Amino acid sequence: MPLDLRLDDVLRLRKPHPCGGYDWRVVRLGADIGLVCTTCGRRVLLTRREVEKRAKSYVSRGPEAPPGGSAGGQP
Repeated sequence: MPLDLRLDDVLRLRKPHPCGGYDWRVVRLGADIGLVCTTCGRRVLLTRREVEKRAKSYVSRGPEAPPGGSAGGQP
């Protein structure tokens, strides 16, 4: 089952970043997941598969997507 990711989720990864931080904020979703280290601000792009392997737990969840799919606002 794929990991249910939302923008602004904070994930705890299994291994620490070289700065010592374990927590990462999700800033981009798609085939590649954009993450920002909450300790030092470093941005990385990882494949969805890599994020699913490295993720240990959720620290906090981002807002739930609005029903209807797109956030464009146009009908």
